[in-house]
Amino acid sequence: MEWLYLVIGIAVVAVLGVIGFVTTRGGRGSVAPPPEAPTDVIAPSTEAPTDVIAPSTEAPTVEAPSVETPAEPVAPTLEKPERPASRLVRLRQRLAGSGTLGRGLLGLLSKERLDEDTWEAIEDLLIGADIGVEPTQQLVEKLRTRLRVEGGDLPDARTVLREELIALVDPTFDRSLRVTGEGDAPGVVLVVGVNGTGKTTTVGKLARILVAEDRTALLGAADTFRAAATEQLATWGDRVGVEVVRGPEGGDPASVAFEAVARGIREDVDTVVVDTAGRLQNKQGLMDELGKVKRVIEKQTPVTEVLLVLDATTGQNGLVQAKVFSEVVDVTGIVLTKLDGSAKGGIVVAVQRQLGVPVKLVGLGEGPDDLAPFDAAAFVDALLG
Repeated sequence: MEWLYLVIGIAVVAVLGVIGFVTTRGGRGSVAPPPEAPTDVIAPSTEAPTDVIAPSTEAPTVEAPSVETPAEPVAPTLEKPERPASRLVRLRQRLAGSGTLGRGLLGLLSKERLDEDTWEAIEDLLIGADIGVEPTQQLVEKLRTRLRVEGGDLPDARTVLREELIALVDPTFDRSLRVTGEGDAPGVVLVVGVNGTGKTTTVGKLARILVAEDRTALLGAADTFRAAATEQLATWGDRVGVEVVRGPEGGDPASVAFEAVARGIREDVDTVVVDTAGRLQNKQGLMDELGKVKRVIEKQTPVTEVLLVLDATTGQNGLVQAKVFSEVVDVTGIVLTKLDGSAKGGIVVAVQRQLGVPVKLVGLGEGPDDLAPFDAAAFVDALLG
């Protein structure tokens, strides 16, 4: 029995050994043989390739950064003011549009019968136009005399009225502006008047007249109590290339006037125009201020013209203002502004009679060139339409 067990054990061992040998041989057979070395491999060439681009030895071109040059400042375009002589046409047109005085007079004088009631109506019309009582009485008396002798038909009445009105306005006055100084000194124009009459605007428009006549000008902003006046004057000057001398707000007006004239002398300017303060709180203060301005100017050169600016629409109130200023400073000429907006053209006669000085310029509107020389005949013709 033992030998049976021995035989079985030997058989098992033998079977296991055969299985292990077969497994080992199978694993080794599945491994792929190493590849054979190829026989047609081309050896690498030792010559440098001929189609390779060699690097350039020149430095690469670098574009310089573009630098924008600032544009040169463009000089402002200066306006070319209208020459004063051509403005007289507009004077007639503007006055003719509001000339109720002339039309009213012609309507009364053209009646078939000039009775006392008609003459009284004529007197009322003239006084209402601010001509004044005394000039009115003188004019009516002359009209009565001439129309009684020459007849009262319309053509004659118009001719007589025109001639008498021209005589009343007084064409013998010298209305030229004295804007030329003595020797090499500039002419000095002092402009006075209350605030609200268009005083500063008149200074600006006067500068345009001077430029239109090919004169060099300089403006002095001596109305230092109104900042708006200085800026307004600078704007007027910029439009026609006229410089403005200014001072600090609330500064001494006489200092500004002095510097403006001094600079005008240094720069050989033809005319210096000085704007002044227009405060009327009290006569003594006004007298002191304007007197000082005039004195400091005349330490250097004489004042050649003193223009008083009046609002034509204020009527008798304008005459009161004129009287005050004439007592403070020697007024040599009058500027009537807003004449186109008032039917009271008689203010021309009244103010000339009261001050004994001529109306030299008249303002006819808001345009920059609506300041014209006053001409007696043109004024009367415009009133009569």
